[in-house]
Amino acid sequence: MDHPTKYWHKLGDGRVQCDLCPRFCRLHDEQRGFCFVRACRDGEIVLTTYGRSSGFCVDPIEKKPLNHFLPGTPVLSFGTAGCNLGCKFCQNWDISKSREIDTLADAATPEAIALAAKRLKCSSVAFTYNDPVIFHDYAIDVAQACRAHGIRTVAVTAGEVCPEPRAEFYRYMDAANVDLKGFTERFYREICAGHFEAVLDTLRYLRHETDVWFEITNLIIPGQNDDEGELEAMTRWVVEELGPDVPMHFTAFHPDWRMLDTPHTPPATLKRARSIALQAGVRYAYTGNIHDPEGGVTSCHACGAELIQRIGYDLTVGELTGDGCCGACGARCPGVFDGAPGTWGSRRLPVRLREHAR
Repeated sequence: MDHPTKYWHKLGDGRVQCDLCPRFCRLHDEQRGFCFVRACRDGEIVLTTYGRSSGFCVDPIEKKPLNHFLPGTPVLSFGTAGCNLGCKFCQNWDISKSREIDTLADAATPEAIALAAKRLKCSSVAFTYNDPVIFHDYAIDVAQACRAHGIRTVAVTAGEVCPEPRAEFYRYMDAANVDLKGFTERFYREICAGHFEAVLDTLRYLRHETDVWFEITNLIIPGQNDDEGELEAMTRWVVEELGPDVPMHFTAFHPDWRMLDTPHTPPATLKRARSIALQAGVRYAYTGNIHDPEGGVTSCHACGAELIQRIGYDLTVGELTGDGCCGACGARCPGVFDGAPGTWGSRRLPVRLREHAR
């Protein structure tokens, strides 16, 4: 069903420009934008995937990844189809590059999603698998329904969005994980078909103009964004522009979509990236997609006591108190904590929404 949107304007040549993201797609009637899900119909931009999902699953919140937001709790995750970037390494390409909109078989109203999350005892709902920027209107409606039922919402995003829709979007989000894909304009232009400065602007906005809790993910790709000088520049920028308390996750690439000939990221590269971040002043740096117990530990920035240990998505609570403080020295751990960490662990529970939203 086509759903009306509001971030667009008409051009003098008869086309309509989408003003949601920095691509500014200019469309004739019946054309679709780069994301494929926003289209021009009768001189207006509509969202073609409102109320339909590529699937629902209950995940650990650490899988988003978020280590400082309601740790150990289950999150109801879902996405739609399409994307406003063109990353050659996309690891959800079957969803983000989908042109088969009719495969979005799991119909889901905002209220149904909120009720399902409540019945499944999820602390939050995550917009993930593909970027929620492109289903902006649907995500906001879901977030409002969730808020009415005491359910928090999480955006997993690449951060490519224009200022006005960005402000409206994050007014309703409780947390975000922003994928900082690299730290050069070249990488964004050639590998992601994206806009580097727009992402940096979103990160600054989140830090200085909202109360949204956010963490950063950097997928490290051999030969593309793994240069130590680039990693040093990125982590210094995070500390100087965003502060030392924004957690960073360095995750491993595996060959996919249009980069099948690129090797897996060596574990040593991720461990080195984490070390560089810590040396730059990042207080909470993690590794992901590899077995690295040290890279999953949350330590108190004040006294060094271990607050949480992680093996994969399984948590062991150390000195962390229910209100997010260090039991050894009393220093507060930055993040969002609501009692003792949960015990969801590494379970993954696929969900047929209609069975849980009655």
